[in-house]
Amino acid sequence: MPNLPILGRMNVKTEIKSSPSTAYAELGVRHFGRFNYLGLWTLYRKEVQRFLKVWMQTLMAPMITTLLFLAIFSLALGGLRPDINGVPFVNFLAPGLIMMAVVQNAFANASSSLLVAKVQGNVVDFLMPPLSPLELNIGITMGGITRGIFVGGGTFIGMSIFIDLSIHNIFAALFYAGIASALLAQIGLLGGIWAEKFDHLATISNFVITPLSFLSGTFYSVSQLPGFAYAITQYNPFFYMIDGFRYAMTGNAEGSLWFGAGLLIGLTLLTSLACQYVLAKGWRIKS
Repeated sequence: MPNLPILGRMNVKTEIKSSPSTAYAELGVRHFGRFNYLGLWTLYRKEVQRFLKVWMQTLMAPMITTLLFLAIFSLALGGLRPDINGVPFVNFLAPGLIMMAVVQNAFANASSSLLVAKVQGNVVDFLMPPLSPLELNIGITMGGITRGIFVGGGTFIGMSIFIDLSIHNIFAALFYAGIASALLAQIGLLGGIWAEKFDHLATISNFVITPLSFLSGTFYSVSQLPGFAYAITQYNPFFYMIDGFRYAMTGNAEGSLWFGAGLLIGLTLLTSLACQYVLAKGWRIKS
């Protein structure tokens, strides 16, 4: 060190000692503003690439399964069932099958995201990046919505090859496909946080998602149900998903579209707040 006055040398030493601590103190500061758009986009890309990497399993398999459902029901019952509300049975069946594929895949994508990370022991990949609970919630949910829309769109194209399908209201189709995917992705995110192994997640799918899907008028008109069962159906959110999407494709609806839309929006906001709360608390993630 050059010959400096004693006071000058003390100032230099003080600056050298204080500068590292100042640098370390700034490590926890968010330098990208109130919202981490780059981090959110990176998380969303990760979620999309995760299911695109195994597209035969995540996209093609559910499309083929749904097409097999349509083939079996149309061959076995298509010629025996009369028109339902003026719509041929096969055209009545198709929207329900498409919506079932959409919601099941949105749920599967969001739920498996955190569960696989917990099982493999790399959940730290969600905790270490500078992402807030809101950004984690949006990124994982958008990944589930994307997979649901991909599967639904591919299934619609595949069905159009064999039967005459059309879109009566494109805005209603996009709304109901989007809101249904968002709701089930949120439920899947909650399930992935709660579950500690794949058997726990299968419980939600087998005892909640599948029964509500089959009891929502997918394969039949709910007007044929007894009074008590019909009354329960009117509060089944899966019924309004399928009924709204069926209206978007055929122009016919059995329930109130406005009530159904309000119910789905309300449930989506409620589950979003629940996801936000548990992510912020770190329940079963940080512990």
